Amino acid sequence: MRFVPDYDRKAAVRYAHRWAYGRNPAFYDYEELGGDCTNFASQCVFAGSRIMNFTPTYGWYYIDANQKAPAWTGVEYFWNFMTRRSFSLGPVGEPCEVKDLRPGDIVQLRLKESGFQHSPVVVFVGQPAVPENILLAAHSYDADNRPLSTYDYKDIRCLHITGTIRP
Repeated sequence: MRFVPDYDRKAAVRYAHRWAYGRNPAFYDYEELGGDCTNFASQCVFAGSRIMNFTPTYGWYYIDANQKAPAWTGVEYFWNFMTRRSFSLGPVGEPCEVKDLRPGDIVQLRLKESGFQHSPVVVFVGQPAVPENILLAAHSYDADNRPLSTYDYKDIRCLHITGTIRP
C-alpha cells in the first residue's frame, strides 16, 4: 500500500452540487433514521477518492442500506476513520484550521451541547478564508453554496482531505 496525494477535489465538488438537493438512487437516504449528512459527505469524498475500505466494522464503505461501515454514515466514526493513524486503504484527512480548508474538504459542526452532529462539504473557499466566504453543500439540512457563517453552531472542526492510501 502507498499514500497518494490524488484526491480529486473537483469531482467531489461536482458530486456535491449535483446531489445537494436530491438523492443519488445508488445510496440509501438515511434522513428518517437520524440524518443523511455524513452519508452525503462520504459520497462526495468517494467521488473524489474512488476507493473504499471494506474492513468490517472499522473500514469506510457502502454496499447497500444494511451493509455499510459505521464510518460511512456516523459523524464521529467518519472523523475517526479519516484521521486514523493506521496505514489502511481509503481516503485520508487531517484536522485543519478554517483558513486551511479547500473545496472537497469537510467541516463538522456541533449544533447542540454535546457531540458533533453535522458534516457539510466545502464547495468553495473565497478570500480571505473566513466563515462568510466558505460555502457548503449538505444533506439533512439540504443546502448548496450555503455560507458557513449562516449555521448556528457551538463548535466546529475542519477536515482537510490529503489523499488516499491505495493498494
